[in-house]
Amino acid sequence: MIYIIAAILIFGVLIAVHELGHFLAAKACGVRVNEFSIGMGPALWKKQKGETQYSLRLFPVGGFCAMEGEEEDSDDPTALNNQGFWAKLLIFAAGAAMNFIAGLLIILVLYADAQAFYVPVVAGFADGCPLESADGLQEGDRLLRIDGEKVYVYSDISLLMGLNKTGVFDLQIERNGEVITLRDFTMERREYTDQNGKAYTGYGLYFGAEEATLGRKLSYSWNNAMDFARLVRLSLQMLVTGQAGVKDLSGPVGIVSTMTQVGEQAATTRAAVENIAYLAALIAVNLAVMNLLPLPALDGGKIFFLVINAVSMQLFKKQIPAKYENYIHFAGLILLLALMAVITFSDVWKLIH
Repeated sequence: MIYIIAAILIFGVLIAVHELGHFLAAKACGVRVNEFSIGMGPALWKKQKGETQYSLRLFPVGGFCAMEGEEEDSDDPTALNNQGFWAKLLIFAAGAAMNFIAGLLIILVLYADAQAFYVPVVAGFADGCPLESADGLQEGDRLLRIDGEKVYVYSDISLLMGLNKTGVFDLQIERNGEVITLRDFTMERREYTDQNGKAYTGYGLYFGAEEATLGRKLSYSWNNAMDFARLVRLSLQMLVTGQAGVKDLSGPVGIVSTMTQVGEQAATTRAAVENIAYLAALIAVNLAVMNLLPLPALDGGKIFFLVINAVSMQLFKKQIPAKYENYIHFAGLILLLALMAVITFSDVWKLIH
């Protein structure tokens, strides 16, 4: 039960943070906000301040920012529909930006006490590893890219190498300040003995660590957030290419299940909290990226129509009528809800089988 409550609170806070982004951007652009609410459902508390009603509602599952001219055109000069291109763009993108910032801040807090970070720098080779040579890898090489994908953090090495099914890699490394590309570099998984004398299957590479200075903490946190964003793209690519299907997606039920696993696998309460916080950061960045996809009902869809209307005005002096755009967004919302229902059913099915 505690993990269900944690999941509800995490989603609630992240949605509220998202709406806060829209609210702050709207206020900064002089757009009238009729109501800003934390939570949904019946109001527990309300206060009118200026043109905006602030409210706290019963269910802690998000919130909303009701802007004048958002749902239908308004004659009010401060309405959203009467703002310029850049003001609308800022307002639409602000929610996703706040989610990304929230995820980044969570990562920064988690790494605040870090003493060192594993880094993608080759520190040595296992006995019998054939990868060390003048034309291959050497101690001190920093892996920059694997098959064209940037290595943001140390954990990317196993992720990106695992995506390669051929055993032939394109590696970009930094050696003595020089960037070198190793094309068609063959690496095979074999049985080796690690530095503790234990047998394992891998590539026979050892990697080192660096002291976690303030600058490295900031850099590592940023790279970790960017890595989370990249995971969304990789996941979408796998869906499009058929490498993954709907059954591999997770909705709220699947996320609660994952949260329960990472919590129960932790050795201490603090470790459980840190693991769940790390998952919350991943969810926050994922929400930011997903919300900017150019799909109806999402902020990215609104930005897409904003650009289409701007181009249409330049070429034809006409825009798509707001009511038709709203119809498309409504249809998109229905499709998204249907997809969420399918994913939730899939999550439940996996739990009971």
